[in-house]
Amino acid sequence: MRAVTLLAALALPLAACNQNTAVGNDREAQLEPAPTPAPIVGADAALQNVATEIIKPETMTDADIAALGGVEGRCVVRLTEVAFPSLVYEPGGSGAIKLNGKLISLPSTGTSEFADGGLSVALRPLDDAGNAGLQGMEMIVVPPGAQDELGYRGYVQCFGTDIEAS
Repeated sequence: MRAVTLLAALALPLAACNQNTAVGNDREAQLEPAPTPAPIVGADAALQNVATEIIKPETMTDADIAALGGVEGRCVVRLTEVAFPSLVYEPGGSGAIKLNGKLISLPSTGTSEFADGGLSVALRPLDDAGNAGLQGMEMIVVPPGAQDELGYRGYVQCFGTDIEAS
């Protein structure tokens, strides 16, 4: 009897393990409300009063991508080949990244470089490809007031004809 009680007590904390609300986890559509996109703001507003050390790229939901105008004619940077995008950009044009739960519009400042309000993002193609054939890409993020840059290795995927990651 004590063994059954002990096992029940140990299993109880595991009962809520299927409650992960992170982007990409399966949910019951009839029970969950439709996701709403994150607000689109400038870097100054999105990162105001946020410690530089905790700023990390986040994954975008389908609602976020739709709010940005979709991916047709654009490229996305994914941190893994099967992940949702963390950066959406138009080669030679502007981009958007998700930080601090907000979508931040970033005007182009050069080839594969984007910046706004002290935040800068640079992309560097890598010479490797993933298992699914996506080109490797390094994303360098420099938050406002940061002492160091943050580097992330991932993959780029472009949508549309004759679009190449730059």
